[in-house]
Amino acid sequence: MKLQAEIAACRICAEHLTHGVRPVVSFSSTSRLLIIGQAPGSKVHESGIPWDDASGERLREWTGLTEQQFYDPAKVALVPMGFCYPGKAGGGDKPPRKECAPQWHERVLDTLPSDRLTLLVGTYAQAHYLPDARKLSMTERVRAYRDFLPDYLPLPHPAWRSAIWMKKNPWFAEQVLPDLQKRIRHRLDQAGPPS
Repeated sequence: MKLQAEIAACRICAEHLTHGVRPVVSFSSTSRLLIIGQAPGSKVHESGIPWDDASGERLREWTGLTEQQFYDPAKVALVPMGFCYPGKAGGGDKPPRKECAPQWHERVLDTLPSDRLTLLVGTYAQAHYLPDARKLSMTERVRAYRDFLPDYLPLPHPAWRSAIWMKKNPWFAEQVLPDLQKRIRHRLDQAGPPS
């Protein structure tokens, strides 16, 4: 796909990326589940495989997807807010580079089916795609997830801290995750060439 080759050749942020440029993104024209995350971490930067870390394992548990399903671009698009690893800052990674989403997201989304379900994983994706909900906390957005359906479903970032968050918010595992998995199964059951 021409667009994927253009993204792979992107150097728009090169001067800011001390670890080098390596856009990590996966999608196809039949992906009916879109997962928009933050940016690749150092492990993903090394492997070139989206969500190839402990956060990815947790996200796959939340979605109920097998590794094979999760990494099948015919079914699932994996599109972070920033396509390259932004480097370390303080106790974690730097925020996604701000140049990436305006440069690429609209073009990527235009290739996807219009009836897709988009999981907005973490505050960066939610701030970008749910601007009217910026005043809400991440917890409030996730609790009110039905307000953003059928197109968007906000989720916390599945980093190690999410285990602490889940203990404080048991409704997430009890209510949100079963509904999320049901909605994902429904979308993937429809996967295939558009009729």
